[in-house]
This record gives sequence, structure tokens and C-alpha cells, in this order.
Amino acid sequence: MKIVKVTYTTNAAYAEQNQNNIKNVMADLQKINNPGINYTSCMSADGKTFTHTAFFKSEEDEKVLFALASFKLFQEQLKASGPETPPKQELLTLVGSSTNIFNN
Repeated sequence: MKIVKVTYTTNAAYAEQNQNNIKNVMADLQKINNPGINYTSCMSADGKTFTHTAFFKSEEDEKVLFALASFKLFQEQLKASGPETPPKQELLTLVGSSTNIFNN
């Protein structure tokens, strides 16, 4: 399992577009319904700081996300928007969960 957390702050003018791009990625992930991907995105109270947490069962599952056209567009537009704080990636280790993430 691989767990990735990414946090960044958009400029205020781009925050709404960023939310729309995230919703498009999530809609595509729901359509393909890959059981090896558990991906969430949250916005802080400031309305412009975003945290994404992705749980991947395997490296192949991570590649599925990266191959989505909506994910590529999300990344391209975020970078082009000139975020106040650029994305910072952290790799995490699961200690415990209230649910069985991958039903194994």
C-alpha cells in the first residue's frame, strides 16, 4: 500500500476552479470504480488550502489515477495558476483505520 498526502494553497481567484477540477477527477474515479484507489480531497476554512490524501493498493493503481485526463488537466491548471504555496507531497504509513480500506 502507498499513501500520499499533498497540501497546497491556491490564490483566492483560482480556488473555485480548483474545486471544479477536483470534482471532475472524483467523478471520473467514481465511474471507473477502481477498488485499489481511495482518494479524498478537503479544503481548509480559508477556502483556498487543499489537502489530498490518496491510498493506493498497488503501484498499478497509482498509475490509473495519473493516466486520467481529468487528473492531468487538474495538475496542469493548478501549476499554471501560480499557487500561493506549491504542492508539498508526503508519503505516509497507515497506523490504523476505522474501516478496512481495501476490504482485505
